[in-house]
Amino acid sequence: MSRVYNFSAGPAVLPEEVLQECADEMLDYRGCGMSVMEMSHRSAMFQQIIDEAEADLRTLMGIPANYKVLFLQGGAHQQFAAIPLNLCKLPGASGKADYINTGMWSKKALAEAKRFIDAQEVASSADETFTYIPDCSDLPIREDADYVYICENNTIYGTVYHELPNTKGKILVSDVSSMFLSQPHDVERYGVIYGGVQKNIGPAGLAITVVREDLVPEGDLADVPIMMQWRPQVDAGSLYNTPNCWDIYVCGKVFKLLLKQGGLEAMRERNVAKAQILYDFIDESSLFKGTVRKEDRSLMNVPFVTGDKELDAEFVKASKAAGLENLKGHRSVGGMRASIYNAMPVEGVEALVAFMKDFEAKH
Repeated sequence: MSRVYNFSAGPAVLPEEVLQECADEMLDYRGCGMSVMEMSHRSAMFQQIIDEAEADLRTLMGIPANYKVLFLQGGAHQQFAAIPLNLCKLPGASGKADYINTGMWSKKALAEAKRFIDAQEVASSADETFTYIPDCSDLPIREDADYVYICENNTIYGTVYHELPNTKGKILVSDVSSMFLSQPHDVERYGVIYGGVQKNIGPAGLAITVVREDLVPEGDLADVPIMMQWRPQVDAGSLYNTPNCWDIYVCGKVFKLLLKQGGLEAMRERNVAKAQILYDFIDESSLFKGTVRKEDRSLMNVPFVTGDKELDAEFVKASKAAGLENLKGHRSVGGMRASIYNAMPVEGVEALVAFMKDFEAKH
């Protein structure tokens, strides 16, 4: 077996230790005679799986007792709609929300919210192709806004909020899909923190939403599709309908591995070190250039270019032949992008830099 270094932005690299455990248990999970993929979500065995997954996630993130953890289908896209449909149904809600636009996913979330509520953009970095995070210290947030929304790490453009915005007392909602569990989060600073798991935690097909208990509307929201409502899933412990059992099982194994490796402080230290190796080379390179303002660079997603589209294409082709997969940048921006999530070993980053040095020497 020969494994490549997979720099995909998502679905993305998973820890080999977890993949091996899943392979070992594929046909017979802990002596039950069946795979988790065949198991009833109502069984005692699966209940143990989901309970352990939630408990370990709470430990990893330091999630307070007054926050609910939901394992949901539909990915982050479904939450683009669920967030306004739930938060703007709370008692006293105005049906207004303010969005900070720092890339494709916040732009899509805003467009989706506008289908249901009065949502507006209060800041944007579109003027420079989303290569920076705008100043969020004194935003024109409406006094009656129900919440303020951000995409905290921008997968496509490689930017991240190193400081959370001043929401002027309004609920902060954050999509952390591509930085989930890469560093500690002070959960109490958020009303809702959520993301798809396929970038930094598990297989595609699951979103995790952590929501403060008082922000979950009570009762049935008659004009909201039930699968968009948080209350039924809260009351059913994420088992209102058949969940993505396999994904929850794999994520649970990743949670346990991260705990064993020292938790999210240790992840941050490792991720800073990995990113520094790559950014240091890019900053010194005469051929490759980073595309993001230095103070806003992501630790997870590193976009770079040569300045020549044909040379970029040559690099992507040659890197693939060298066992460095999925370095082509997003179709909307071109160039290259290395996603160096938790599961990417430092050896993978070192191999990429070595290849970049050799490519530069030849060009």
